[in-house]
Amino acid sequence: MAANLFFLAVFTIATSSFAIASDPSPLQDFCVGVKMSPVFVNGLVCKDPKQAKPDDFFFAGLDKPGNTSNPQGSNVTLVSAAQLPGLNTLGISMARIDFEPYGLNPPHTHPRATEVLTVVEGLLYVGFVTSNPDNKLFAKVLREGDVFVFPQGLVHFQLNSGGDCRAVAIAALSSQNPGTVTVANAVFGSKPPVSDDVLAKAFMLEKKTVDWLQAQFWMNSN
Repeated sequence: MAANLFFLAVFTIATSSFAIASDPSPLQDFCVGVKMSPVFVNGLVCKDPKQAKPDDFFFAGLDKPGNTSNPQGSNVTLVSAAQLPGLNTLGISMARIDFEPYGLNPPHTHPRATEVLTVVEGLLYVGFVTSNPDNKLFAKVLREGDVFVFPQGLVHFQLNSGGDCRAVAIAALSSQNPGTVTVANAVFGSKPPVSDDVLAKAFMLEKKTVDWLQAQFWMNSN
């Protein structure tokens, strides 16, 4: 009997963790986020629904190209609960991604969201890599109107492979605050920096190469 209760408890804990593995479901019609509240919660504090207004559910600007004058030649315009308070508790966000010719949205992850990407202009080479131990690459060239999905938490990228043409994509993400971890920035641009002993051994590089890579990220952050 005790063993049965133990396994029941383990099962309950396991299934409960699966049930809350994404943004929690709303318990009311909406919860307009208040960014400047002195109260800290997991997400954003709600505005009194009686004080909500149409502009809380409105964002203008995704028709405008983002600034791609950077070394990667790309720009992500994110619309999350931070930019659109009415998204708070609704478990969704979106983004516009602009690419210069051969521009790259570098390898990154979204720790809290699956991403569905649609190409609206140009040609993109996209892909994601599965977790250890396989580290299998799933990649494809997308044309206008094509859709590709990047599973939550997996490293993925998008490259404009359309020659001299710009490219534009729209992405939907399954979190009001998906988060982004750009792999190169996290590894070589952390503050304070990761020990070059660690990175040299992890990437099988000479320390001077690691130091050079870290210097580039420190310079780019200024």
